[in-house]
Amino acid sequence: MAGIRIIPRLDIKGPNLIKGIHLEGLRVVGDPQAFALDYYRQGADELVFMDIVASLYQRNNLTEIIKRAADQIFVPITVGGGIRSLDDVRTMLHSGADKVAINTAAVARPALITEISQRFGSQCMVLSVEAKRKPACGGWEAFTDNGREHTGLDVAEWVQQAVALGAGEIILTSIDQEGTRKGFDADLVRTVASRVKVPIIASGGYGCPSDLAVAADAGASGLAIADALHWKRATIPALKTEARMAGLEVRL
Repeated sequence: MAGIRIIPRLDIKGPNLIKGIHLEGLRVVGDPQAFALDYYRQGADELVFMDIVASLYQRNNLTEIIKRAADQIFVPITVGGGIRSLDDVRTMLHSGADKVAINTAAVARPALITEISQRFGSQCMVLSVEAKRKPACGGWEAFTDNGREHTGLDVAEWVQQAVALGAGEIILTSIDQEGTRKGFDADLVRTVASRVKVPIIASGGYGCPSDLAVAADAGASGLAIADALHWKRATIPALKTEARMAGLEVRL
């Protein structure tokens, strides 16, 4: 069975770490720096920071947060939210990020995916996808602006196009499952994994240890976890122990 990365996800609004359900009903959790440092010390494989109101205000406010984090954290950091240009990407990388996650700007101008990939490498260009089930006709629609705006794009087709344009990784967030503690959307992960050969980080819905193997079996190579870590229902060492017991390879 393949290895899996345990990746704390930190959603940021202003100076605060926050958490919602279905990307709504946001609650303040605390200081993102303190939580990020704790997760690093626990053994996180990577960290994801998302400025969840950046697209609304057309700017990313994470520069200082990332600078502070990068001074003390030495695992890959992905930053998303409001990144719209090569200059924005350069600013984030100079602040200490290793990868940038693009959603709204990629939907608006898919050529940006290729520009980032060619300038900074495909490993730096992460496509962020906010997926919601289409009950009428099956499949999933991609959303932007933290799940507020329809795109009309079919997730599987959009991901396939984005990878062809140069995306080197996918953060795949299930809006339906996000914050529910009901498990990752394995069907969504499986569908996307059948279309592309780049790493997929499943995000949204972790509830119990068995969810780890379900998502990995569906094709995820990374699992983004927020709620369970923020509210201390789980620790990273415990998650890695559970993953090993399920037959998954994890980094020590």
